Amino acid sequence: MDFAHSSETVDLLQRLQRFMDRYVLPHNAAWHQAVRQGQYPPPFLDDLKTLARDEGLWNLFLPTLRQDEPGTRLDNLQYAPLAEVMGRLHWAPEVFNCSAPDTGNMELLHRFATADQRRQWLQPLLEGQMRSAFGMSEPDVASSDPTNLQTTVRRVGDGLVLHGRKWFITGAADPRCRLLIVMARNEGDDTGNAHRQHSMVLVPMDSPGLEVLRNISVVHHHAPEGHCEIVLRGVRVPADQLLGGWGEGFAMAQARLGPGRVHHCMRTIGQCELALEMAAERALERRSFGKYLADQANVQDWLATSRLEIDQARLLVLQCAWLLDHPQQASAALLRARVAGIKVVAAHLQTRVVDRAMQVFGAMGLSPDTPLAQFWTWGRALHLLDGPDEVHLRSIARHELAQARERMGASSAYFTTPEQLNTPPHIDP
Repeated sequence: MDFAHSSETVDLLQRLQRFMDRYVLPHNAAWHQAVRQGQYPPPFLDDLKTLARDEGLWNLFLPTLRQDEPGTRLDNLQYAPLAEVMGRLHWAPEVFNCSAPDTGNMELLHRFATADQRRQWLQPLLEGQMRSAFGMSEPDVASSDPTNLQTTVRRVGDGLVLHGRKWFITGAADPRCRLLIVMARNEGDDTGNAHRQHSMVLVPMDSPGLEVLRNISVVHHHAPEGHCEIVLRGVRVPADQLLGGWGEGFAMAQARLGPGRVHHCMRTIGQCELALEMAAERALERRSFGKYLADQANVQDWLATSRLEIDQARLLVLQCAWLLDHPQQASAALLRARVAGIKVVAAHLQTRVVDRAMQVFGAMGLSPDTPLAQFWTWGRALHLLDGPDEVHLRSIARHELAQARERMGASSAYFTTPEQLNTPPHIDP
Protein backbone atom coordinates (compact mmCIF):
# COMPACT_ATOMS: atom_id res chain seq x y z
CA MET A 1 0.00 0.00 0.00
CA ASP A 2 1.60 3.26 -1.16
CA PHE A 3 0.56 6.43 0.67
CA ALA A 4 2.78 8.76 -1.37
CA HIS A 5 1.28 11.21 -3.87
CA SER A 6 2.28 10.79 -7.49
CA SER A 7 5.01 13.09 -8.80
CA GLU A 8 2.42 14.93 -10.90
CA THR A 9 0.27 15.51 -7.82
CA VAL A 10 3.23 16.75 -5.78
CA ASP A 11 4.16 19.20 -8.54
CA LEU A 12 0.60 20.48 -8.82
CA LEU A 13 0.29 20.77 -5.03
CA GLN A 14 3.40 22.92 -4.86
CA ARG A 15 2.28 25.11 -7.75
CA LEU A 16 -1.21 25.44 -6.31
CA GLN A 17 0.07 26.40 -2.86
CA ARG A 18 2.40 29.01 -4.35
CA PHE A 19 -0.47 30.43 -6.38
CA MET A 20 -2.72 30.55 -3.31
CA ASP A 21 -0.02 32.29 -1.24
CA ARG A 22 1.00 34.75 -3.93
CA TYR A 23 -2.29 35.68 -5.57
CA VAL A 24 -5.42 34.37 -3.85
CA LEU A 25 -4.80 34.97 -0.13
CA PRO A 26 -3.73 38.61 -0.66
CA HIS A 27 -7.17 39.21 -2.22
CA ASN A 28 -9.14 37.67 0.66
CA ALA A 29 -9.90 40.94 2.44
CA ALA A 30 -10.80 42.56 -0.88
CA TRP A 31 -13.18 39.68 -1.65
CA HIS A 32 -15.05 40.20 1.64
CA GLN A 33 -15.13 43.96 1.20
CA ALA A 34 -16.49 43.68 -2.34
CA VAL A 35 -19.24 41.29 -1.21
CA ARG A 36 -20.21 43.61 1.67
CA GLN A 37 -20.52 46.42 -0.85
CA GLY A 38 -22.75 44.33 -3.11
CA GLN A 39 -20.08 43.68 -5.75
CA TYR A 40 -20.47 40.03 -6.61
CA PRO A 41 -18.57 38.63 -8.29
CA PRO A 42 -15.66 40.83 -7.16
CA PRO A 43 -14.08 42.76 -10.04
CA PHE A 44 -10.68 41.08 -9.68
CA LEU A 45 -12.00 37.49 -9.88
CA ASP A 46 -11.76 37.17 -13.65
CA ASP A 47 -8.12 38.30 -13.57
CA LEU A 48 -7.31 35.60 -11.02
CA LYS A 49 -9.11 32.99 -13.12
CA THR A 50 -7.21 34.02 -16.24
CA LEU A 51 -3.93 33.82 -14.35
CA ALA A 52 -4.79 30.39 -12.90
CA ARG A 53 -5.62 29.07 -16.35
CA ASP A 54 -2.35 30.43 -17.73
CA GLU A 55 -0.53 28.67 -14.88
CA GLY A 56 -2.09 25.32 -15.80
CA LEU A 57 -4.29 25.25 -12.68
CA TRP A 58 -7.66 24.89 -14.40
CA ASN A 59 -10.40 22.22 -14.51
CA LEU A 60 -8.38 19.85 -12.34
CA PHE A 61 -11.33 17.74 -11.16
CA LEU A 62 -12.50 15.89 -14.28
CA PRO A 63 -10.98 12.42 -14.90
CA THR A 64 -12.65 12.22 -18.33
CA LEU A 65 -11.41 15.60 -19.58
CA ARG A 66 -10.54 15.35 -23.28
CA GLN A 67 -7.35 16.49 -24.92
CA ASP A 68 -9.19 19.23 -26.83
CA GLU A 69 -10.81 20.64 -23.67
CA PRO A 70 -9.22 23.25 -21.39
CA GLY A 71 -7.62 22.06 -18.17
CA THR A 72 -5.54 19.27 -16.68
CA ARG A 73 -7.00 15.78 -16.50
CA LEU A 74 -6.58 14.20 -13.06
CA ASP A 75 -8.22 11.21 -11.44
CA ASN A 76 -10.09 11.49 -8.15
CA LEU A 77 -7.13 10.45 -6.02
CA GLN A 78 -4.84 13.00 -7.67
CA TYR A 79 -7.35 15.80 -7.33
CA ALA A 80 -8.30 15.12 -3.70
CA PRO A 81 -5.27 16.81 -2.02
CA LEU A 82 -5.65 19.79 -4.34
CA ALA A 83 -9.27 20.18 -3.20
CA GLU A 84 -8.01 20.18 0.38
CA VAL A 85 -5.71 23.11 -0.32
CA MET A 86 -8.42 25.05 -2.16
CA GLY A 87 -10.93 24.37 0.61
CA ARG A 88 -9.00 26.40 3.16
CA LEU A 89 -10.45 29.53 1.53
CA HIS A 90 -14.11 29.05 0.70
CA TRP A 91 -14.13 31.18 -2.46
CA ALA A 92 -10.83 29.88 -3.85
CA PRO A 93 -12.12 26.88 -5.87
CA GLU A 94 -13.80 29.17 -8.40
CA VAL A 95 -10.44 30.72 -9.24
CA PHE A 96 -9.44 27.32 -10.66
CA ASN A 97 -12.89 26.57 -12.16
CA CYS A 98 -13.28 23.82 -9.58
CA SER A 99 -16.23 25.04 -7.52
CA ALA A 100 -19.53 23.34 -6.80
CA PRO A 101 -22.10 22.94 -8.20
CA ASP A 102 -20.37 23.55 -11.52
CA THR A 103 -18.01 20.60 -11.05
CA GLY A 104 -20.86 18.12 -10.64
CA ASN A 105 -22.83 19.70 -13.47
CA MET A 106 -19.84 19.59 -15.80
CA GLU A 107 -19.37 15.93 -14.96
CA LEU A 108 -23.03 15.23 -15.75
CA LEU A 109 -22.80 17.09 -19.06
CA HIS A 110 -19.50 15.44 -19.87
CA ARG A 111 -21.03 11.98 -19.43
CA PHE A 112 -24.57 12.40 -20.72
CA ALA A 113 -24.95 15.54 -22.88
CA THR A 114 -25.56 15.46 -26.61
CA ALA A 115 -23.17 17.23 -28.96
CA ASP A 116 -25.48 20.27 -29.12
CA GLN A 117 -25.87 20.35 -25.33
CA ARG A 118 -22.11 20.20 -24.94
CA ARG A 119 -21.68 23.20 -27.24
CA GLN A 120 -24.44 25.19 -25.55
CA TRP A 121 -23.68 24.43 -21.90
CA LEU A 122 -20.57 22.35 -21.25
CA GLN A 123 -18.09 24.36 -23.28
CA PRO A 124 -18.91 27.71 -21.61
CA LEU A 125 -18.66 26.03 -18.19
CA LEU A 126 -15.29 24.50 -19.01
CA GLU A 127 -14.11 27.91 -20.20
CA GLY A 128 -15.34 29.55 -16.97
CA GLN A 129 -17.63 31.88 -18.91
CA MET A 130 -20.78 31.06 -16.94
CA ARG A 131 -22.03 29.42 -13.73
CA SER A 132 -24.75 26.84 -13.16
CA ALA A 133 -27.00 25.35 -10.48
CA PHE A 134 -28.55 21.98 -9.71
CA GLY A 135 -32.22 21.86 -8.67
CA MET A 136 -33.12 18.82 -6.59
CA SER A 137 -34.32 19.47 -3.02
CA GLU A 138 -37.83 20.81 -2.43
CA PRO A 139 -39.57 22.58 0.49
CA ASP A 140 -42.82 20.61 0.51
CA VAL A 141 -41.48 17.04 0.76
CA ALA A 142 -38.73 15.16 2.60
CA SER A 143 -36.13 15.33 -0.13
CA SER A 144 -33.90 12.92 1.80
CA ASP A 145 -36.05 10.34 -0.01
CA PRO A 146 -35.66 11.45 -3.65
CA THR A 147 -38.70 9.42 -4.71
CA ASN A 148 -40.75 12.11 -2.91
CA LEU A 149 -39.79 14.85 -5.37
CA GLN A 150 -42.91 16.54 -6.77
CA THR A 151 -41.64 18.97 -9.41
CA THR A 152 -43.06 17.62 -12.66
CA VAL A 153 -42.04 17.53 -16.30
CA ARG A 154 -44.35 16.55 -19.12
CA ARG A 155 -43.95 16.30 -22.85
CA VAL A 156 -46.06 18.80 -24.77
CA GLY A 157 -45.60 18.74 -28.53
CA ASP A 158 -41.96 19.38 -29.28
CA GLY A 159 -41.22 20.73 -25.81
CA LEU A 160 -40.97 19.92 -22.11
CA VAL A 161 -43.04 21.79 -19.52
CA LEU A 162 -42.03 21.98 -15.85
CA HIS A 163 -44.01 22.89 -12.74
CA GLY A 164 -42.71 22.92 -9.18
CA ARG A 165 -40.65 24.51 -6.48
CA LYS A 166 -37.02 23.94 -5.48
CA TRP A 167 -35.02 25.38 -2.61
CA PHE A 168 -31.50 25.66 -1.18
CA ILE A 169 -30.27 25.72 -4.76
CA THR A 170 -26.61 26.69 -4.56
CA GLY A 171 -25.33 29.25 -7.04
CA ALA A 172 -28.69 30.40 -8.37
CA ALA A 173 -28.21 33.98 -7.13
CA ASP A 174 -24.95 34.38 -9.04
CA PRO A 175 -25.57 36.86 -11.89
CA ARG A 176 -23.46 34.61 -14.14
CA CYS A 177 -25.69 31.57 -13.51
CA ARG A 178 -27.26 30.68 -16.86
CA LEU A 179 -28.25 27.05 -16.40
CA LEU A 180 -30.38 25.17 -13.89
CA ILE A 181 -30.33 21.37 -14.15
CA VAL A 182 -33.70 20.29 -12.76
CA MET A 183 -34.58 16.87 -11.39
CA ALA A 184 -38.29 16.43 -12.11
CA ARG A 185 -40.94 13.72 -11.87
CA ASN A 186 -42.22 12.42 -15.19
CA GLU A 187 -45.87 13.48 -15.14
CA GLY A 188 -48.25 10.59 -15.68
CA ASP A 189 -45.51 7.97 -15.31
CA ASP A 190 -47.00 4.83 -13.77
CA THR A 191 -44.21 2.36 -14.54
CA GLY A 192 -44.18 1.25 -10.90
CA ASN A 193 -40.40 1.65 -10.66
CA ALA A 194 -39.88 4.60 -8.31
CA HIS A 195 -36.30 5.01 -9.51
CA ARG A 196 -37.25 5.29 -13.19
CA GLN A 197 -39.85 8.04 -12.82
CA HIS A 198 -37.65 11.15 -12.84
CA SER A 199 -35.67 12.93 -15.52
CA MET A 200 -33.14 15.75 -15.70
CA VAL A 201 -33.91 18.83 -17.76
CA LEU A 202 -31.56 21.65 -18.81
CA VAL A 203 -33.39 24.88 -18.02
CA PRO A 204 -31.96 28.31 -18.94
CA MET A 205 -32.20 30.67 -15.97
CA ASP A 206 -33.91 33.31 -18.11
CA SER A 207 -36.75 30.97 -19.09
CA PRO A 208 -40.24 32.52 -18.78
CA GLY A 209 -41.92 31.15 -15.67
CA LEU A 210 -38.69 30.56 -13.75
CA GLU A 211 -38.47 32.88 -10.74
CA VAL A 212 -35.82 33.07 -8.03
CA LEU A 213 -37.92 33.93 -4.98
CA ARG A 214 -35.21 34.46 -2.37
CA ASN A 215 -31.67 33.71 -1.29
CA ILE A 216 -32.03 31.69 1.93
CA SER A 217 -29.53 32.30 4.72
CA VAL A 218 -27.93 29.18 6.21
CA VAL A 219 -27.72 29.49 10.01
CA HIS A 220 -27.85 33.28 9.44
CA HIS A 221 -24.94 33.11 6.99
CA HIS A 222 -25.76 34.87 3.73
CA ALA A 223 -23.94 33.44 0.70
CA PRO A 224 -23.69 35.92 -2.19
CA GLU A 225 -23.87 33.11 -4.78
CA GLY A 226 -27.09 32.00 -3.15
CA HIS A 227 -28.92 29.05 -1.64
CA CYS A 228 -32.10 29.96 -3.40
CA GLU A 229 -35.77 29.10 -3.50
CA ILE A 230 -36.95 28.83 -7.10
CA VAL A 231 -40.44 28.40 -8.52
CA LEU A 232 -41.13 26.89 -11.94
CA ARG A 233 -44.53 27.94 -13.32
CA GLY A 234 -45.15 26.24 -16.64
CA VAL A 235 -41.52 26.65 -17.72
CA ARG A 236 -41.21 25.39 -21.29
CA VAL A 237 -37.96 24.29 -22.93
CA PRO A 238 -37.33 22.46 -26.22
CA ALA A 239 -37.41 18.67 -26.03
CA ASP A 240 -33.71 18.56 -26.90
CA GLN A 241 -32.95 20.00 -23.44
CA LEU A 242 -33.65 16.62 -21.83
CA LEU A 243 -30.36 15.43 -20.34
CA GLY A 244 -29.80 11.72 -20.87
CA GLY A 245 -32.84 9.51 -21.29
CA TRP A 246 -36.41 9.87 -20.10
CA GLY A 247 -36.61 8.32 -16.62
CA GLU A 248 -32.82 8.16 -16.13
CA GLY A 249 -32.58 11.04 -13.67
CA PHE A 250 -31.89 8.90 -10.61
CA ALA A 251 -29.12 6.91 -12.23
CA MET A 252 -27.44 10.10 -13.44
CA ALA A 253 -27.76 11.72 -10.00
CA GLN A 254 -25.99 8.74 -8.45
CA ALA A 255 -23.18 9.05 -11.00
CA ARG A 256 -22.77 12.70 -9.98
CA LEU A 257 -22.57 12.05 -6.24
CA GLY A 258 -19.38 10.05 -5.76
CA PRO A 259 -16.69 12.45 -7.03
CA GLY A 260 -18.63 15.44 -5.69
CA ARG A 261 -18.60 13.94 -2.20
CA VAL A 262 -14.83 13.47 -2.40
CA HIS A 263 -14.45 17.13 -3.40
CA HIS A 264 -16.70 18.34 -0.55
CA CYS A 265 -15.00 16.15 2.02
CA MET A 266 -11.48 17.16 1.05
CA ARG A 267 -12.42 20.83 1.14
CA THR A 268 -13.84 20.18 4.60
CA ILE A 269 -10.57 18.56 5.67
CA GLY A 270 -8.70 21.62 4.40
CA GLN A 271 -10.86 23.85 6.58
CA CYS A 272 -10.36 21.57 9.57
CA GLU A 273 -6.59 21.64 9.05
CA LEU A 274 -6.70 25.43 9.05
CA ALA A 275 -8.90 25.47 12.17
CA LEU A 276 -6.44 23.21 13.97
CA GLU A 277 -3.46 25.34 12.92
CA MET A 278 -5.23 28.45 14.17
CA ALA A 279 -6.17 26.81 17.47
CA ALA A 280 -2.63 25.58 18.11
CA GLU A 281 -1.12 29.00 17.42
CA ARG A 282 -3.74 30.69 19.58
CA ALA A 283 -3.00 28.26 22.43
CA LEU A 284 0.69 29.16 22.29
CA GLU A 285 0.10 32.91 22.57
CA ARG A 286 -2.93 33.18 24.88
CA ARG A 287 -2.60 33.14 28.68
CA SER A 288 -5.32 32.42 31.23
CA PHE A 289 -4.95 32.06 35.01
CA GLY A 290 -1.19 32.34 34.80
CA LYS A 291 -0.67 29.66 32.13
CA TYR A 292 -0.64 29.52 28.37
CA LEU A 293 -3.64 27.69 26.96
CA ALA A 294 -1.17 25.25 25.40
CA ASP A 295 -0.22 24.14 28.94
CA GLN A 296 -3.81 23.28 29.83
CA ALA A 297 -4.38 19.52 29.68
CA ASN A 298 -7.85 19.81 28.19
CA VAL A 299 -6.61 22.08 25.39
CA GLN A 300 -3.84 19.59 24.63
CA ASP A 301 -6.48 16.86 24.45
CA TRP A 302 -8.52 18.96 22.01
CA LEU A 303 -5.55 19.54 19.73
CA ALA A 304 -4.45 15.91 19.79
CA THR A 305 -7.96 14.57 19.21
CA SER A 306 -8.47 16.95 16.30
CA ARG A 307 -5.22 15.81 14.71
CA LEU A 308 -6.21 12.14 14.98
CA GLU A 309 -9.70 12.75 13.63
CA ILE A 310 -8.46 14.78 10.65
CA ASP A 311 -5.90 12.18 9.68
CA GLN A 312 -8.42 9.35 10.00
CA ALA A 313 -10.96 11.19 7.86
CA ARG A 314 -8.39 12.01 5.21
CA LEU A 315 -7.34 8.37 4.84
CA LEU A 316 -10.97 7.27 4.52
CA VAL A 317 -11.71 9.89 1.85
CA LEU A 318 -8.55 9.06 -0.11
CA GLN A 319 -9.48 5.37 -0.01
CA CYS A 320 -12.91 6.26 -1.40
CA ALA A 321 -11.29 8.37 -4.13
CA TRP A 322 -9.06 5.42 -5.07
CA LEU A 323 -12.07 3.11 -5.26
CA LEU A 324 -13.85 5.57 -7.55
CA ASP A 325 -10.80 5.47 -9.80
CA HIS A 326 -10.65 1.65 -9.64
CA PRO A 327 -14.30 0.52 -9.53
CA GLN A 328 -13.30 -3.02 -10.44
CA GLN A 329 -11.76 -3.33 -6.96
CA ALA A 330 -15.09 -3.00 -5.16
CA SER A 331 -18.71 -3.94 -5.65
CA ALA A 332 -21.19 -1.20 -6.45
CA ALA A 333 -22.75 -1.74 -3.02
CA LEU A 334 -19.44 -1.29 -1.23
CA LEU A 335 -18.66 1.83 -3.22
CA ARG A 336 -22.05 3.34 -2.35
CA ALA A 337 -21.41 2.60 1.32
CA ARG A 338 -17.97 4.22 1.18
CA VAL A 339 -19.35 7.33 -0.53
CA ALA A 340 -22.08 7.56 2.11
CA GLY A 341 -19.55 7.05 4.86
CA ILE A 342 -17.19 9.86 3.96
CA LYS A 343 -20.07 12.32 3.87
CA VAL A 344 -21.05 11.46 7.46
CA VAL A 345 -17.45 11.46 8.67
CA ALA A 346 -16.70 14.85 7.10
CA ALA A 347 -19.75 16.52 8.63
CA HIS A 348 -18.99 15.20 12.11
CA LEU A 349 -15.32 16.09 11.71
CA GLN A 350 -15.95 19.69 10.79
CA THR A 351 -18.40 20.47 13.57
CA ARG A 352 -16.15 18.85 16.20
CA VAL A 353 -12.79 20.26 15.10
CA VAL A 354 -14.08 23.76 14.40
CA ASP A 355 -16.08 23.83 17.64
CA ARG A 356 -12.91 23.07 19.62
CA ALA A 357 -11.01 25.79 17.76
CA MET A 358 -13.79 28.29 18.48
CA GLN A 359 -13.58 27.38 22.16
CA VAL A 360 -9.82 28.03 22.17
CA PHE A 361 -10.40 31.42 20.55
CA GLY A 362 -13.20 32.35 22.92
CA ALA A 363 -15.41 35.26 21.85
CA MET A 364 -13.21 36.00 18.84
CA GLY A 365 -14.10 32.58 17.46
CA LEU A 366 -17.73 33.68 17.20
CA SER A 367 -16.88 36.84 15.28
CA PRO A 368 -16.26 37.41 11.56
CA ASP A 369 -12.61 38.26 12.35
CA THR A 370 -11.66 34.61 11.78
CA PRO A 371 -13.17 32.09 9.35
CA LEU A 372 -14.14 29.74 12.18
CA ALA A 373 -17.78 30.82 12.51
CA GLN A 374 -18.31 30.37 8.78
CA PHE A 375 -16.54 26.99 8.88
CA TRP A 376 -18.81 25.86 11.71
CA THR A 377 -21.91 27.02 9.84
CA TRP A 378 -20.90 25.06 6.77
CA GLY A 379 -20.06 22.02 8.88
CA ARG A 380 -23.48 22.11 10.51
CA ALA A 381 -25.10 22.37 7.10
CA LEU A 382 -23.14 19.32 5.92
CA HIS A 383 -25.15 17.17 8.33
CA LEU A 384 -28.13 17.82 6.03
CA LEU A 385 -26.70 18.64 2.60
CA ASP A 386 -26.86 15.79 0.06
CA GLY A 387 -29.13 13.95 2.46
CA PRO A 388 -29.10 13.88 6.27
CA ASP A 389 -26.54 11.81 8.15
CA GLU A 390 -29.22 9.33 9.18
CA VAL A 391 -29.97 8.36 5.58
CA HIS A 392 -26.32 7.64 4.86
CA LEU A 393 -25.88 5.73 8.12
CA ARG A 394 -28.87 3.59 7.11
CA SER A 395 -27.21 2.85 3.77
CA ILE A 396 -24.01 1.79 5.49
CA ALA A 397 -25.92 -0.39 7.98
CA ARG A 398 -27.86 -2.06 5.16
CA HIS A 399 -24.60 -2.93 3.43
CA GLU A 400 -23.20 -4.44 6.64
CA LEU A 401 -26.37 -6.45 7.19
CA ALA A 402 -26.35 -7.71 3.59
CA GLN A 403 -22.79 -8.93 4.08
CA ALA A 404 -23.78 -10.58 7.34
CA ARG A 405 -26.61 -12.46 5.61
CA GLU A 406 -24.18 -13.80 3.00
CA ARG A 407 -21.74 -15.16 5.59
CA MET A 408 -24.38 -16.08 8.18
CA GLY A 409 -22.86 -18.34 10.85
CA ALA A 410 -19.22 -17.82 9.86
CA SER A 411 -18.44 -15.79 12.97
CA SER A 412 -19.64 -18.61 15.24
CA ALA A 413 -16.27 -20.31 14.67
CA TYR A 414 -14.87 -17.80 17.16
CA PHE A 415 -17.38 -18.72 19.90
CA THR A 416 -16.31 -20.70 22.95
CA THR A 417 -19.59 -21.99 24.33
CA PRO A 418 -19.70 -24.86 26.87
CA GLU A 419 -20.84 -27.24 24.11
CA GLN A 420 -17.84 -26.33 21.98
CA LEU A 421 -15.44 -26.79 24.88
CA ASN A 422 -16.68 -30.38 25.31
CA THR A 423 -16.52 -31.26 21.61
CA PRO A 424 -13.22 -32.53 20.15
CA PRO A 425 -11.97 -30.41 17.27
CA HIS A 426 -12.55 -31.73 13.78
CA ILE A 427 -9.73 -31.08 11.34
CA ASP A 428 -10.08 -31.99 7.71
CA PRO A 429 -7.09 -34.03 6.44
